[in-house]
Amino acid sequence: MEGQQGQESQSTLAVAQAHFEKGEYAKAEALYSAYIRQCACAASVGAGPGSKCSREGLATAYNNRGQIKYFRVDFYEAMEDYTSAIEVQPSFEVPYYNRGLILYRLGYFDEALEDFKKVLDLNPGFQDAALSLKQTILDKEEKQRRNIEKNY
Repeated sequence: MEGQQGQESQSTLAVAQAHFEKGEYAKAEALYSAYIRQCACAASVGAGPGSKCSREGLATAYNNRGQIKYFRVDFYEAMEDYTSAIEVQPSFEVPYYNRGLILYRLGYFDEALEDFKKVLDLNPGFQDAALSLKQTILDKEEKQRRNIEKNY
């Protein structure tokens, strides 16, 4: 029975991925959510090594569901999913990057810097993160400069 449930979970994740790649975000989001619930249920009953709810799969489901929320401009919900992905698999650099982008857009430069630095610690070759880090530093300095000028 456990093996069958694991196969269903993997199938759910694969179908969700296919919908995501086609831009069918409503279907993908529903399936990612179903996969996340299946993994939560499996964990609550103490599913062991035979469970197909891998950390990688669960982190991917959270990250991609976060992307869908980001596309809808539901930034805070997206960040919750990115944070869940990070909690599940701290070595997965993509949700740090995605969360950093939102933090940057919201003007939380210090927090964005931390996420971009973490991405580069995990994957020094992640060029988009390196560029985002540089831009965040520049924008933070510009914001500080404007605040100083405003106070004079």
